Amino acid sequence: MGRYILKRFGHGIIVIFGVTVFVFVITRMVGDPVKVMLPLEATIEQRAAFEKQLGLDRPIWVQFIDFMTDMAGLNFGNSLWQHRPAMTIVLEKLPLTLALAFLGIGLAFALSIPLGIIASLKPGGVSDRFTVFISLIGLSIPQFWLGLLLIVVFAVQLRWLPTSGVDSPAHIILPAITMALPALARLVMIVRSSMIDELNRQYVKTCTAKGLPFYRVVGVHALRNASLPVVTLCGWELIRAVAGYSVVVETVFAWPGLGLTAMQAIEREDLILLQAIVFTVALVVVVINIIMDFVYTLIDPRLKLA
Repeated sequence: MGRYILKRFGHGIIVIFGVTVFVFVITRMVGDPVKVMLPLEATIEQRAAFEKQLGLDRPIWVQFIDFMTDMAGLNFGNSLWQHRPAMTIVLEKLPLTLALAFLGIGLAFALSIPLGIIASLKPGGVSDRFTVFISLIGLSIPQFWLGLLLIVVFAVQLRWLPTSGVDSPAHIILPAITMALPALARLVMIVRSSMIDELNRQYVKTCTAKGLPFYRVVGVHALRNASLPVVTLCGWELIRAVAGYSVVVETVFAWPGLGLTAMQAIEREDLILLQAIVFTVALVVVVINIIMDFVYTLIDPRLKLA
């Protein structure tokens, strides 16, 4: 077990290193923080002094060595925009993004199981066709448009929920629903197809013939055997929520997590803060993948960690 964890963390370090180096190169190629931070009337001397202050006047390979040395100690320097340690800002925003992602994907997972099972019991029936129809709609709606629609209906017209912010637990409801619905559409289809395959297997017919209650056959034996692809997709949806969808949802609802902060860092060309965000997200993705491997062994003990 310990050997496996070390092996996976070794692979994760390689991934984090590659992603971080890629971001370092891209930000140096397309960004000009000096132009953004200084006023338009700044003189050439002022620009040169500011470049020296940021260390951007040195050769790129010297900047890279210093960057990797600082990254090893989780020291990315001060944000060019907020003038505070970049990692401090990231650690302040990370819990909000994780809370939104886990709540949204957890809601999608919890709803997908019963809906997918109901649809699989009678393939081609009314409930099955309705589930497929709703899932296709959920997959077709852009997430930013869905968020705006929820704001108009539940916040502006009905005045049931707030539009943005984090002042109370009610503020997370609309962002979580926006995060959950597209994932729910995909998860329901996977649960449905996996359960249809399992319910047609011989062991299900044997258990039913021996008098085992049908709810136990479906809810315990068939569901457990069908859960591996469901759990895989759920883990993938969680990664997508943290590393991708959070940017859209947090921007729409002004949710002050890593996604919104990343957008603001890009707009202000805050290279230091952006690098810290990418490093942290890559680390979270690696940890989620390792956790998913352990979940596989809990579902199916025949799988071995190697």
